[in-house]
Amino acid sequence: MKKKLRKTEINDVLEILKELYPNAESELDFTNPFELLIATILSAQSTDKRVNSVTKGLFKEYKSPKDFLSLKQGELEEKIKSIGFYRNKSKNILNTCRILVEEYNSEVPKTREELIKLPGVGRKTANVVISNAFGMDAIAVDTHVFRVSNRIGIANSDNVKDTEIDLMKNIEKKLWSDAHHWLIFHGRRICKARKPKCEECPLTDYCLYYKNEVKDNIK
Repeated sequence: MKKKLRKTEINDVLEILKELYPNAESELDFTNPFELLIATILSAQSTDKRVNSVTKGLFKEYKSPKDFLSLKQGELEEKIKSIGFYRNKSKNILNTCRILVEEYNSEVPKTREELIKLPGVGRKTANVVISNAFGMDAIAVDTHVFRVSNRIGIANSDNVKDTEIDLMKNIEKKLWSDAHHWLIFHGRRICKARKPKCEECPLTDYCLYYKNEVKDNIK
């Protein structure tokens, strides 16, 4: 059974996704790297819509790491409690802000290596920040990117780290950031986790999930 698409097929898939989502970009609301960092920490296991509803007011009142450090953990928890894991996220955000103030003059570091040392920041969050805030080529593998890329056959891995490696090998570097957004948009709109809308998908001529698990079951 075929497990991964050929390079030419992957390029065809990316062209289709590009046409399908020409304006794909981060759906988190932010105006600077610090806001994006905080929003991305909050977005773990939550929706961008929920995060945006919280940060809309939060960022008006607290604009810098020093502003956040004026809050006690319980006070921040109260402001973000509609988001999952709000207690742990509050703790991580305040500890991250403390490090930004003490070690980075309240600026967000621009390297992945520095970012992943911050509390609550993993490789995915770091990649989101360097890509969307600093314009660097990166692929952030969230749940949508992981699911969609492995279903289609752009990647063939059972974990996030290896999926990122696969994608970096199979996609031109200059397309990494765009492809990341295309895959997210496709996962949110068509290639959903429980009920993918294969009947609406323009990728069925290529998609290994469709060919191996769906096509033969359609009467």
